[in-house]
Amino acid sequence: MSEKFLMNGNHALAEAAIRAGCRFYFGYPITPQNEVPEYMAENLPKVGGTFIQAESEIASISMVLGAAVTGARAMTSSSSPGISLKQEGLSFLAGQELPAVVVNVMRGGPGLGNIAGSQADYHQATRGGGHGDYKVIVLAPASVQELADLTFLAFDLADRYRNPVMVLADGLLGQMMEPVVFPEPIAKLPEKDWALRGAKGRPSRFSRSLILDTKLMEEHNWKLQRKYQRIAQKEKRFETFQLEDAKLAVVAFGTAARIAKGAINRVRKEGLQVGLIRPITLWPYPAEVIRKAAARIKEFLVFELNAGQMIEDVSLALQGQGELFFYGRPGGPIPTPVEVAKIIASRYYQRIRK
Repeated sequence: MSEKFLMNGNHALAEAAIRAGCRFYFGYPITPQNEVPEYMAENLPKVGGTFIQAESEIASISMVLGAAVTGARAMTSSSSPGISLKQEGLSFLAGQELPAVVVNVMRGGPGLGNIAGSQADYHQATRGGGHGDYKVIVLAPASVQELADLTFLAFDLADRYRNPVMVLADGLLGQMMEPVVFPEPIAKLPEKDWALRGAKGRPSRFSRSLILDTKLMEEHNWKLQRKYQRIAQKEKRFETFQLEDAKLAVVAFGTAARIAKGAINRVRKEGLQVGLIRPITLWPYPAEVIRKAAARIKEFLVFELNAGQMIEDVSLALQGQGELFFYGRPGGPIPTPVEVAKIIASRYYQRIRK
C-alpha cells in the first residue's frame, strides 16, 4: 500500500518536482507560493540539486534557461505579477525548444492585487504572455494530489516535446492541506542528444532563438507550429462528472471545478440534471468534449474565479451551438457550493423547466 502524506499544495508540488528528477530550482519570493522555494531550499540539496534564490524573476527564468540547455530538469515558480516578469524568458525557452517547468500559483490582480486565490491568469497562460508565435502546455490541477501528479506529467511533457510547461494552480490550492500519494521517483531520465554538455569527441552543438535570416526564421516557426499541432492532437486532458444525463453542463477548471462539483451534488438532490466538464489541459484545450456534449446539452455555464476568460474557449468549442452564460468572482473571493448551486438552479429553472 502506498504511503500517504498530509501536505499543503505548495509542498506537495515541490516534493513531486524533486521525485520527478528536478535538480535545479531558481526562484524569487512572492506570496502565495513561497512554500515552494522554502521546500526546495531545504530539500533539493539533499539529493545533490541546486537551489538559488535569484535577484529577480527575470534572473530566475534566465537561470532556468541556462540549466535546461544542458539537458537538466529545471523549474521555477512564482505568482501572477512574478510570472508576468518571466514572459520574455518563456518566449526564449519556446524559441530554443528547451524543456522547463514553470509554476504559477495565481493570486488576485491586476497589478499587485492581493494574495487570495484567483484564476485571472488564464489568458496570460494559454495565449502566451510573451512575444512571438509560441505555445506553452498548460496543466490545471484541482487538488493537492493532482498538483503532485501533474508536476510529474509536466516534466515528462516538457522533455517529450522540448517545450516549456506551466502548472497553473492558485493560492487556495497552494495553501490547502490534503492527503497525497506520490508516484515512484524517476530512476532514469530520457536521453537528450541535443543538450550542450561539451563537444569533446563529437561535433559541436548550438542553441539559439536569434535567427536573422528571414527564410530560416520562417522555417523554424513552421517547425514549431507542426510540433504544437502534434501536442494538440495527443495531449488534451479533461474530466467529466455526472454528464451522462445532464441537461445543463458547468465548465470549470481548478479550484472553481471543485466548488462546481459540490454545487452539482446539491442540485442533483433537488432533481436537477446538471453535469461538469473540467479541462485539465488549458492548452491544448479539450474543445471536442464540449462540442460533443453540445449535440445533446443546450445550456452551458462557465464558472471561473475571474471576470470571464475561459468563456472564449468554450464559445469557440461550441461553434454557435447551445446557450452560453457565465458566472465569476474576480479579485479573490471564493464562492461556496451553496452560492454556485443557487446560480445553477436559477438558470436551470429559467431555461429548462419553463
